[in-house]
Amino acid sequence: MPLDAESLNQFTATVARFVRERLIPAEARVAEEDRIPPELLRGMGELGLFGMTLPEKFGGLALNASEEVRVVFELCYAAPAFRGYLGANNGLGGRAILVGGSEAQKDRYLPRVASGELVTAFALTEPETGSDAAALSTKALRRPDGSWVLSGRKTFITHADIADLFIVVARSDPQSTGGKGVSVFLVPGDTPGIARGKPEKKMGQQGTHVAELAFNDCSLPADALLGVEGRGFELTMQGIDRSRLHMGAICVGVATRLIDEMLKYALERRQFGKAIAEFQLVQAMLADSQAEMSAARAMVIQGAAACDAGENISMDASCCKMFASEMVGRVADRAVQVFGGTGYMQESVVERLYRDVRVFRIYEGTTQIQQVTIAKHLIRRAQAQQ
Repeated sequence: MPLDAESLNQFTATVARFVRERLIPAEARVAEEDRIPPELLRGMGELGLFGMTLPEKFGGLALNASEEVRVVFELCYAAPAFRGYLGANNGLGGRAILVGGSEAQKDRYLPRVASGELVTAFALTEPETGSDAAALSTKALRRPDGSWVLSGRKTFITHADIADLFIVVARSDPQSTGGKGVSVFLVPGDTPGIARGKPEKKMGQQGTHVAELAFNDCSLPADALLGVEGRGFELTMQGIDRSRLHMGAICVGVATRLIDEMLKYALERRQFGKAIAEFQLVQAMLADSQAEMSAARAMVIQGAAACDAGENISMDASCCKMFASEMVGRVADRAVQVFGGTGYMQESVVERLYRDVRVFRIYEGTTQIQQVTIAKHLIRRAQAQQ
């Protein structure tokens, strides 16, 4: 049930205060140490952020899409690595269990996912499978007794090094191709045969790790299957639209922070006897950034409302993700330009955020994949009207 306006405003204000008082002061430390301090993770858990989209019966906050994006706007005013730590629990991990899980699976896992006791990882991408998500080679073979054997490699998996529970997409029909014959499995992190790679050294978002993952003939019980056998690709795609709205909201939050940082600097930095905020070309960069961020924010809010209304938002979600991720890249670039030489130094917040936001144009579907998706929707719509 949606929160009333006052309750939602109070909660977003609480998140905003936590961000400014606890997360932002820790950003430089997190970037330097490449880890989020346990006390901050506990703080996020106490706010309910690990389970903000999960039902109250499992200990979640049961936020709908419109409420979720409002919270993400505030949470992602801080460095996006903080949000990245709890992303799978609310997104393709936790929600996959919610949508496709049996009652026993939900009861077993979701309370601990919502509390943050279990950190989940969604394992889809493979060394030869990136944008073509249907070209999976990881295999799950069923034994005569109904149990499974899981074999294959995954790459660029967030939390692969620490996850307590993997949601793994694998090909369960060896004769199938494309998105058919694909299933999803719940794989506890202590399952024998799992090999975790070392965290990759990334361009940005230090504090949230990605690593390779190998499943070496992992034995899984029959009830490890999530949802319907052979329908795993559909289950995965069911959650992708809301996940792309979430991604758009992240980009809006970071862009808002970047605009505030460049405005503050432009008002303080003086050249030729006056603040650089008085120079029209600096004003143009500020104005373009604000206009584009506002447009992305409006797109995300509209898409979330349509999601809550039960509408098909596949094209709208792709539009949000594409526009917002490209937008925040442009805003970050302008921020570095406004800061000048200072913005190129590693101690600068805009230098760090510049690197952090680059990946948004890649994961959850690259910009180019979003363009193809949007165009296909438009073509099908036009053909249906003929």
